[in-house]
Amino acid sequence: MGFDCMTRSWRWACARSIGTSHVKTGIPCQDFAGAKLFIRPESPIMTAVVSDGAGSASHAEVGSKLVCLSFLRACREFLASKPLVELVEEDVRNWLDEIREALNAKANAMALRPRDFASTMVAVLASPQTSIVIHIGDGAAVWKKAGSDEWEVPSWPYHGEYASTTAFVTDDPQPKLNYLRINEAIDEFALFSDGIERLVLEQTSRSAHAPFFKRMLAPLKGSLVEGPDRDLSAALKDYLDSPSVCERTDDDKSLILGVRT
Repeated sequence: MGFDCMTRSWRWACARSIGTSHVKTGIPCQDFAGAKLFIRPESPIMTAVVSDGAGSASHAEVGSKLVCLSFLRACREFLASKPLVELVEEDVRNWLDEIREALNAKANAMALRPRDFASTMVAVLASPQTSIVIHIGDGAAVWKKAGSDEWEVPSWPYHGEYASTTAFVTDDPQPKLNYLRINEAIDEFALFSDGIERLVLEQTSRSAHAPFFKRMLAPLKGSLVEGPDRDLSAALKDYLDSPSVCERTDDDKSLILGVRT
């Protein structure tokens, strides 16, 4: 078999950075992010997830971490026996029920309410045949389909009627879920929390700021590392901590970048 889309894998960098407003007030970073490559007989499956804890939630940092870890666990359990092409929206809603149960259990154990752990979630799953975005709240995913030069925003950040409002995994009775699936491969993606939305998305045209993603993905495309590139992840964190970024946003920031190798 030739070295084609079916046998190729992924390289990624992942970083999060505490916002300057949180540093001043002594609040911990309320973002969490994670990525994992699951190996299946037919192909590797790339998964990545970012969660942003609500500023109004007393234990937002616990909620965002639990959302990400519970999501990756749900991915692992599903992909242990089924290919990604079989994943449908009903399966994802079942995952959300499990994630919400984990949040409820944590709330009960700490004598708190689920909304004390309120967090958003945006995730990408990618195989050579299927690419999926799972999105609740703000933040976003962008990607480039195989053979294309165009950065697309498959799911736009959700903002409520009032300023600084959005949807959360803990919302009752059910969270506002955006599930989007295409039966195509993607070659590059970026996943981020709302802390850098204004830096990387063109609000008027509802499109991705292509020069940013082209610049940020270039080092990753030039790397020879397979899987997570820890050096580039460290450099990505330095970038998110830099004055040029912090002068434009004082919020927590998470960013995952991925390229098919």
